[in-house]
Amino acid sequence: MPSWTELALDCARFARNKLQLSEGESPVAIVLGSGLGALADSLDQARGVPFSDLPGFPKATVQGHKGRLVSGKLAGTPVLALQGRLHGYEGHDAATVAFPARVFGVLGARALIVTNAAGGSNPSYVAGDLMRITDHINLTGRNPLIGHNEDALGPRFPDMSRAYDPRLAEALEEAARATHQNLRAGVYLQMNGPSYETPAEVRMARTMGADAVGMSTVPEVIVASHMGIKVTGISCITNLAAGISKKALSHDEVSETANLVTGTFQKLIGRFLEGDSSLAMVVRLEFSDHHSIREGAVHDTAIGCECDRTPLTVLLPIVRIPELQIVRVITDHPARWRLRFSTIA
Repeated sequence: MPSWTELALDCARFARNKLQLSEGESPVAIVLGSGLGALADSLDQARGVPFSDLPGFPKATVQGHKGRLVSGKLAGTPVLALQGRLHGYEGHDAATVAFPARVFGVLGARALIVTNAAGGSNPSYVAGDLMRITDHINLTGRNPLIGHNEDALGPRFPDMSRAYDPRLAEALEEAARATHQNLRAGVYLQMNGPSYETPAEVRMARTMGADAVGMSTVPEVIVASHMGIKVTGISCITNLAAGISKKALSHDEVSETANLVTGTFQKLIGRFLEGDSSLAMVVRLEFSDHHSIREGAVHDTAIGCECDRTPLTVLLPIVRIPELQIVRVITDHPARWRLRFSTIA
């Protein structure tokens, strides 16, 4: 069986060709959960390809998940959107569920926005609230990194203490203020599903500190952290969880509520993606294999520079990080680099 690295590279090459992706762009990747897929249809210059055509992708089977990878632009920013997602309860292991995040990383995503429909275990929440995910609890008993570690993708023991990037969180909060939205902030807990939680399980989740519960998202976040991709997350609170609400839960209600907040959600994401493309800084690139150091100006999303007269583009996260950092860059090109970024001006 091919490695996850090989599968991700194959899928990325196919997607780049099929969607006519520019090699010089660093997209923001978005996973669109139940009822939130309309954002992909609203992208400018949108092109889509079904999961079933993508190497390594299983077909999406859940109602409300179209199962397409869509490229386009939103607020002038290149976007790769997963219109629907894979779930463990469909019969997939955690590594397969998280595979799309691997492909995003190989395609050079500078940030990942994960979204989901969730039940509110915090009794102060109401259906229709949007919640910024501050952290998560993995109660599935599964992890996409179990098994042999592929060092090309990330370390054996990745740190998860900053799985949800604080700078992206700040940018999301600013977008909420600018669009006059009341964005909640809380902890998301994932269970396996597909059955909804019992009232006792919801009480346990609340005792553990969870504000929302659902059946997705965590595998993609773990893999993104493993690959060094910056993450932020949004839960659409589609209902109050069992025991808080007296109503029986249904997937139809989840989809209907998510559809009702589509406009609010798209406005928030659009504002979040808006940026000042004139912002630039100068960095020094230090190659770990002793290639000569080059300097280049950063404009918007990428550094253009040369390494031994070979053009090289280094992709940046959506929020500029001025202090020293280590960045792992894997692309669907033969060269793979480990780079050190530091501000020099």
